[in-house]
Amino acid sequence: MRGRLDWKDLLGLELDDPGFDHRVLVEFRQRLVGGNEELRVFDLLLARLRDGGDMKARGRQRSDSTHVLAKLRSLNRVEAVGETFRATLNVLAVAAPEWLTKQMQEGWRERYEQCVEDYRFPDGKQAREAYALVIGKDGRSLLNALSASSHLQWLCRRQK
Repeated sequence: MRGRLDWKDLLGLELDDPGFDHRVLVEFRQRLVGGNEELRVFDLLLARLRDGGDMKARGRQRSDSTHVLAKLRSLNRVEAVGETFRATLNVLAVAAPEWLTKQMQEGWRERYEQCVEDYRFPDGKQAREAYALVIGKDGRSLLNALSASSHLQWLCRRQK
């Protein structure tokens, strides 16, 4: 916080305020451990997580990193493909706006007008797979339309 003027302003501190002293946290931690209170704090945290619905009571929590990373990887792949399609639509909107207007299909505007990572992905594996398939079908449809267009063959040429 010492270098963050926005935080100082938010907290109503003077510009020359030294900010947070790390020794305060160290002393607090020592008092917690010294008084055997760390489990009490942990239990309070668990209770809040349960009350907020972030943790199931007597449920099995997945905390291994491979499971978490696998979930993120699958979402990131869908986000990357969806964002690539959105970027392609944006390029075509500049390069060939009249042609793109004729090719636009129902739902494209709603699905791709915002960044795909801002889109709230459906819950559940099957719903996410269905969403990924929709993006794939949209992409295939656009590629087929580009290939069939004699006017836009220059877009389909590969760079060497």
